[in-house]
Amino acid sequence: MSSISNTPESPTARPRVAVVYGSASDAQTMSKAGATLSRFGVAHEEAVLSAHRAPRTLADWVEGLRGRGIQVVIAGAGLAAALPGTVAALTTLPVIGVPISGGALDGMDSMLAIAQMPPGVAVATVGLNNATNAAVLAVQILALSDQELAGKLVTYKDDFERAAADGLARVAAASPAGASA
Repeated sequence: MSSISNTPESPTARPRVAVVYGSASDAQTMSKAGATLSRFGVAHEEAVLSAHRAPRTLADWVEGLRGRGIQVVIAGAGLAAALPGTVAALTTLPVIGVPISGGALDGMDSMLAIAQMPPGVAVATVGLNNATNAAVLAVQILALSDQELAGKLVTYKDDFERAAADGLARVAAASPAGASA
């Protein structure tokens, strides 16, 4: 059902983020959340739990989140995408939904299902298959009370901007107009 993933820097760190998805077939997409969390040194746990096929097991898992030190949940789901909303209905922790493509509507159904929560059941929704952004958002939430993590975010954003600027410079240098300038 679940496994604990700790960061290489701290193999015994208590997980702060839970990454859950409804089917083992979602693992490839959702692994990007774990990789991004590890990049920031944020310990996390992963679980495969279906809101439809194992609702009582899911409810028990959600009930234990705070006791395990979890502060943010990333929930990925495709098709009917009930998982993020169900988790959000069962906890007051922040929940970030990752709509996963597939099915007849290629993920638009899951995106709408996650984004259209009823009042009082809040789920932050990232783009289709964008588990990376879900993890970055989780880190931003954690960084509100963690200065070290806030510093890592600044470095991440600076590196991101520098890489974009370097890419633009390479394109400009390779273009005929850039060659004569």
